[in-house]
Amino acid sequence: MVAFGKKLKQLQIHEWQSFYINYKLMKKKVKQYAQQIEFSEQNREYVLKDFSRVLDNQIEKTVLFLLEQEGHLASKLSVLGEQHDALVQHNDAAMIPQLQESYRAVGKELLQLLHFVELNAIGLRKILKKFDKRFGYKFTNHYVKTRANHPYSQLKQVLKHVGISAVVGALSRHLADLQDHRGRSCTSIYDQPALSPPDPVIESIKAAVDRLSNSTDFLQYIGKHALIPEEELPTAADNDDVDVDVDVDVDVDVDVDGRYHSMSLVLNLANTFLYMVNTYIIVPTADSYSLSLGAAATVCGAVIGSMAVAQVFSSVYFSAWSNKSYMKPLIFSSIVLLIGNTLYALAYDLDSIYVLLIGRVFCGLGSARAVNRRYISDCVPVKLRLKASAGFVSASALGMACGPALAALLQTNFKVFSITFNEDTLPGWVMALAWLLYLLWLSVSFREPSNDEKLNPPLQRTSNGLENGAFKNALSQPLLTSSLEKQRDDHDDDEDNDDDDDQEFNNNEEAGENHKPVTSIVSAYKLLTPSVKVQLFIYFMLKYAMEVLLAESSVITAYYFVWSSGNVAIFLACLGLTVLPVNVLVGSYLSNMFEERQVLLASEIMVCIGIVFSFHVIIPYSVPQYVCSALLTFVAAEVLEGVNLSLLSRVMSSRLKRGTYNGGLLSTEAGTLARVVADGAITLAGYGGMSKLLNVTLLPSLLICICSIVATCFTYNSLY
Repeated sequence: MVAFGKKLKQLQIHEWQSFYINYKLMKKKVKQYAQQIEFSEQNREYVLKDFSRVLDNQIEKTVLFLLEQEGHLASKLSVLGEQHDALVQHNDAAMIPQLQESYRAVGKELLQLLHFVELNAIGLRKILKKFDKRFGYKFTNHYVKTRANHPYSQLKQVLKHVGISAVVGALSRHLADLQDHRGRSCTSIYDQPALSPPDPVIESIKAAVDRLSNSTDFLQYIGKHALIPEEELPTAADNDDVDVDVDVDVDVDVDVDGRYHSMSLVLNLANTFLYMVNTYIIVPTADSYSLSLGAAATVCGAVIGSMAVAQVFSSVYFSAWSNKSYMKPLIFSSIVLLIGNTLYALAYDLDSIYVLLIGRVFCGLGSARAVNRRYISDCVPVKLRLKASAGFVSASALGMACGPALAALLQTNFKVFSITFNEDTLPGWVMALAWLLYLLWLSVSFREPSNDEKLNPPLQRTSNGLENGAFKNALSQPLLTSSLEKQRDDHDDDEDNDDDDDQEFNNNEEAGENHKPVTSIVSAYKLLTPSVKVQLFIYFMLKYAMEVLLAESSVITAYYFVWSSGNVAIFLACLGLTVLPVNVLVGSYLSNMFEERQVLLASEIMVCIGIVFSFHVIIPYSVPQYVCSALLTFVAAEVLEGVNLSLLSRVMSSRLKRGTYNGGLLSTEAGTLARVVADGAITLAGYGGMSKLLNVTLLPSLLICICSIVATCFTYNSLY
């Protein structure tokens, strides 16, 4: 078993070793507190102050060295800048290649410095999490609050790399100037994008800076929604010039050799799309279908929610099934959904609300989203996984919009052999046909990967180290090779002894350094820190609010505005179409302008405002009020979902990133449970009369939203 502390050591630059945050020392301090102190209030204060002092000293050592190195780089850039000016003045084309190489050499040194900062930031976050878990203190909250917000904060230097951006800017500008205009341009990177491909060194630096600042583009942002595992430590692919890839927690980046099957990925995403269409295609007509079968209109909540009830259970067995196969669960899913939609459509002619509900239960039992996630995680190469993750989220969003839009087109009424085809039954028939065609396509085109063809299998540990090629080809610069050999020789015994002390905490990721996937829901729950619990609660809240809005839309609009099912379908389709544009806005701009925790709290408040504005109080309920409040609630919830899942992927234990009981399953279960509760609330509220339905269903949404805002405030600093 390779400990996290050892991995940090193996990634360190030997010449700078004494300037890194001493993770091992701080881990020993945590053990000393646990062994020597009984935690009275007085001792608690002593521990907080003493460990804060230790961290302050470690951070100051690192920051002063960082500033020194920044000064060296600035001096070199200043000298090169004078040469650059001389080159432009004398128009000496022969000097351009030499000057470019000099700038690239500085760029490689800058990459080393960025790598230095990144490892220190990772080590600092890990030790803070370790302390909180070991003692149950909110030490991270205390430390970040007192240090990060101080005007003389040194913590920001480590976590926000203040000062490095100026060096990156100078280097980028000069290299772009030399490459694009050979020293004769009147424009710069600030005026317009570079006309030619960017320098590889600059691209590596940009990637490193983005990792440090958590800066994202749209693809990265939307890809995070899928909760697909990503690398926790920097890899050789990230910084070829300075990194040694010791990526033992995550993916094995092997050569594809033709084993990756693109059509299978397309089929996987098609399953995601069709399932979301299947979920929302019946929403505009569920109330009228219920009425036609002799039930109350509000039974639409039970009709819609019965699919979610079944999904609570199907998510677990599909997640477990995907450990052994991908094609078989997808085939089973398609068959069950074909049967479920057929039953849903036949309920009209059978005149049975029970057949209708059973049909929707079957649809829920066919939810293979856990398989969709696992296929991307295990069978898509690392370099394509971000795009595949973004495709998974986009397919879901597109399906959510297409479902109601398709329902709007199915406004007809005819019979064939005594089987009725109308706006109520056609969604079932259309989806049954879609799943039949998908099943045939799947049977012909999907390729089941064997165990040795999985590109990113979970790593198996042995007493001798790691199987499945745990250490990828140890590609490193000569600077690092000798240092790693020395570290392995000199420090293995100390590290092994240190790790043995932690085995009593092997249920704790940070304390026991045990990264094996959890094997039960109880074990998974034990790994949920307060921050993770709050993020899952927020996910529950936003899904509850969205489900109340969507599921009761047909009933509310029919009662207050006499909207037809076609009008409701168009309205819901328009809401669904906002998903991708909103994610573009947040992923490309807001998440780079503000911290994610700031966007999280702001979007929660906006959801709360949208819910409050939705209440029917005294004045007549109007279409503008309903549409504006629904749009505000839905858009704010979409923004919230993005940053919520992004933060959840960072604060979640690495043991929850793989296996049956993974973070994706937990978030799916939280969201599905929210939908079940919301749909049940709609059905129950219907017994109180249509005039009270809106306010009665909105009140729990408001209370849950307020609770989530309060919980976020309590854990705000632990989301740093």
